[in-house]
Amino acid sequence: MYTDPIADYLTRIRNASLTGHKVVEIPSSKMKNEITKILFDEGYIMSYKIVEIKDNQDIIKIALKYDGLTNEPVIRKIQRISRPGLRKYSGTKNIPRILNGLGISIVSTSKGVMTGKAALKNKIGGELICYVY
Repeated sequence: MYTDPIADYLTRIRNASLTGHKVVEIPSSKMKNEITKILFDEGYIMSYKIVEIKDNQDIIKIALKYDGLTNEPVIRKIQRISRPGLRKYSGTKNIPRILNGLGISIVSTSKGVMTGKAALKNKIGGELICYVY
């Protein structure tokens, strides 16, 4: 059993995109569903579907997105920041800009999981979950 399900989620997406898979299946949770929704809204994945399995844990099916010309994955890097052994928090004014605004940071706040830009707009800080670019 793994101790950090978010790191496992990010690693599965990273490995699937680097090997050229079209779809990746990941065990579902509320936090993973919110992160997946943000990745879809920001255009890093093509689509996703939450499959409910009777008497078992739900699964998120994510269709990965690739560049049409070069066939390279849209997600170039997805990196876990805060982890169970070392939590990283950021105040409103210290939320980092990723690649000068080209990437996103995903932040868990008291108002829910959102991008760093949305957290800055709402003037709220929180735990830095990951960077995506």
